[in-house]
Amino acid sequence: MKQQMEEQLWSYIDGSATASEKLFVEKMLATDEEWKAKYKEQLDLHQLLLNETELEQPSMRFTKNVMDSIAGMEPKAATRTYINKYIIRSIAAFFIITIGGLLIYSLSQVNWGAASGTSDIISFTTQDLKIPQVDFSKLFSNRVLNIVLMTSIVLGLMVFDGILRRKKSAA
Repeated sequence: MKQQMEEQLWSYIDGSATASEKLFVEKMLATDEEWKAKYKEQLDLHQLLLNETELEQPSMRFTKNVMDSIAGMEPKAATRTYINKYIIRSIAAFFIITIGGLLIYSLSQVNWGAASGTSDIISFTTQDLKIPQVDFSKLFSNRVLNIVLMTSIVLGLMVFDGILRRKKSAA
């Protein structure tokens, strides 16, 4: 309520109040002592700001000084200098290995002996090619997955530590 009173008084003093707001403020000034005291306080402050404050003028060479200081600064280094190429290459290698593994796995799951509906096509199976079957359950046991996961976490933390050390030494 007090803030609203101050805002209404400021708009009245500045002359930006509407006619209905002016009537309301004048009515409150005629009847309420608190409004009168606040009005006198704000009117004194308004007069003080108008009469005794001078706006400081910048020097004549202000723009020239600012432009000279900007001209003396060195521009930021190119993006190539602060992006580590090894990180980009390791990310690319991860995706290439992942896609290659998925491709090999999907090709191993294809039934190459399925006929397409014609009897003229020669069908063969993997047993005809003498390719041994790989038992992936032994390869991806819980122990192996845990070892791979822990190794990946340790290597990731080492890379993260190296990045933080470089940033610290650069600062």
